[in-house]
Amino acid sequence: MENTKKKGLLDRLKSSRVLRVMFGRKIIVVCAVLILVMVLVAIFAPVIAPYDPNKDDLYNVLKGCSAEHWLGTDSNGRDVLSRIIYGARVSFTVGLVAVLISSVIGMALGLISGVAGGVVDSVIMRIMDAMMAVPMLILALFLGAILGQGLFNVCLAIGISMVPQYARITRGQVLSVRNADYVTAGTLCGASRVRNTLVHVFPNCLSANIVTMTASLGGAILAEANLSFLGMGISPPTASWGAMVSGGYKYLSNQPVIAIAPGIAIMIVVLCFNMCGDALRDALDPKLRGTLGNGSKKRRKATKGV
Repeated sequence: MENTKKKGLLDRLKSSRVLRVMFGRKIIVVCAVLILVMVLVAIFAPVIAPYDPNKDDLYNVLKGCSAEHWLGTDSNGRDVLSRIIYGARVSFTVGLVAVLISSVIGMALGLISGVAGGVVDSVIMRIMDAMMAVPMLILALFLGAILGQGLFNVCLAIGISMVPQYARITRGQVLSVRNADYVTAGTLCGASRVRNTLVHVFPNCLSANIVTMTASLGGAILAEANLSFLGMGISPPTASWGAMVSGGYKYLSNQPVIAIAPGIAIMIVVLCFNMCGDALRDALDPKLRGTLGNGSKKRRKATKGV
């Protein structure tokens, strides 16, 4: 009972230390708040949006900013603000689903490759190398052309294109711990290879992958915007930030808000996810765990000394 209490206390101290390191900079707090606000906006879009995002109004085509339409209207008379609000739903859905697909497949392949070794390892890693040789956007475009338009197809195309990074990270983590004493002890105690892998090896691969997942959210959202901009993303008339930029850049001279506003939304979301991913990496880095929030200061001092 006492050991259980001590373990629970250590877990709480460890989690609080990670949070202190992660949110030790004000910019990270701001980014986290912005992400939370955008998530809430996406969830409550039907309540917040002033107009139906897909309803055409040919009497109010390309109207400027006004009290009725804060960000004006597009070429079909649809309210730009409402479409940005609903577009947040698409962006966050694509980001979460694509990262979930890529992380599950990638970590499974990395575990199999690292544990099995030999021919299996060589085959899986050569396939991953071949996929990584192609830029992610080009690979996503290729897969999108095969799968076609649609929300799930876009998530699947982006998810598959991000699989190699998770596979390689997981394989590296497996190779570093598969010969550890506690893994050997599990084998000597009669644990099967599958049980040993899932109970002892896999948990040690999670921290690096969690950081990658956080950073990949921004990349997945940006990839969806690129695909929609190129006409391979979400099918119209569904509101999508990338599709809005694609349809609005033609009117930059007389109604620039149509393209600039969703572009700013994309920039903010991607920047916030990347900043939070960088902060989470610092918080989970064993070399910085004792700094209690001074990870960034330590890096700056090290940089000045070079």
